[in-house]
Amino acid sequence: MALIQTSLQQCPAAAAFSQFLPSSSSHSSTRFSVKFAVSCFSASSPVTIVNGNVDMKSAERNEIRLGLPSKGRMATDTLDLLKDCQLSVRQLNPRQYVADIPQLSNVEVWFQRPKDIVRKLVSGDLDLGIVGLDTVSEFGQGNEDLILVHDELAYGDCRLSLAIPKYGIFEKINSVKELAQMPQWTAEKPLRVATGFTYLGPKFLKENGLQHVAFSTADGALEAAPAMGIADAIVDLVSSGITLKENNLKEIEGGVLLESQAVLVASKKSLLERKGLLDITHEILERFEAHLRALGQFTVVANMRGSSAEEVAERILSQPSLAGLQGPTVSPVFRKIDGRVKADYYAIVICVPKKQIYKSVQQLRAIGGSGVLVSPLTYIFDEETPRWRQLLSKLGL
Repeated sequence: MALIQTSLQQCPAAAAFSQFLPSSSSHSSTRFSVKFAVSCFSASSPVTIVNGNVDMKSAERNEIRLGLPSKGRMATDTLDLLKDCQLSVRQLNPRQYVADIPQLSNVEVWFQRPKDIVRKLVSGDLDLGIVGLDTVSEFGQGNEDLILVHDELAYGDCRLSLAIPKYGIFEKINSVKELAQMPQWTAEKPLRVATGFTYLGPKFLKENGLQHVAFSTADGALEAAPAMGIADAIVDLVSSGITLKENNLKEIEGGVLLESQAVLVASKKSLLERKGLLDITHEILERFEAHLRALGQFTVVANMRGSSAEEVAERILSQPSLAGLQGPTVSPVFRKIDGRVKADYYAIVICVPKKQIYKSVQQLRAIGGSGVLVSPLTYIFDEETPRWRQLLSKLGL
């Protein structure tokens, strides 16, 4: 009885029902079976209590939900990317799984396991998510409702790869084709593969002619499975490959299932139906694109004497590393000489990749540049990001 009363007290609209329930003191030996359904509306979304259980899906929500990884390197790098794009996540309590982004109105941030982000995008509980492409491919399983909004967020780089031992019967096996042709694999004695990718792994091996395969599901430390004698091969994520080498394993030709990195993924249904989601997605995409395009780019500014802007531009464009993104910006620098305002110098502004900075400075000096200033770029906004046009095309808009 106390449990029922507590459940009712949590919802103001249901509190009135408690007066009809007998008190625990006067009916301590009596058992009651109470069935009720009470709707309680909060400021954000309605909640329905049915037989003491809270049903969060009882009514359509208005908030836009963005799923982010809750732990690990992917979580840290994702928060760093958002911060670099002036979209810092505000989490009042680190133990809470819900946060917000002050710059994006009506957006809830939900911290989830990567695989749960994909599953909840499919179920409609999330609208947008940032996870690895490997996670989208494994748990999305080709679902047509999942749309890649941005497929290169420039972190979380890895590959999903098949690896086999360097020793024993595999010593001279260097390709998936050779592995499939080994006579050892039969229905009675199949190739044993340990993996956490139970969708992509079987699909890949079947497509590559391996018919007799037995899979065992495992998470973490898969590299030890062949040495322990519980698997012949593994399918796992590889970054540098050092861990494979240290455990006497090798990747083989044709054995990469997927090249992966962090991606921004969305529910197609939500993009078409959720009010405000398309505009929010456009803003996030533009911020990401502008920041990522500026990575490794520097602004180089210099003064150069010349007879005209055209003459200075010709000198600059004669040097291969000084072309910039679309060409140099050349502007007159006005000085007062003998009481008259003249433009005998020109300011040069170009965009240069980090690895070409010193070479570019040398070339500027060689053609008369001086007072060279170099500063990193934060954002480069295009007239319109190509990925936005691609997204609209996928949506049929």
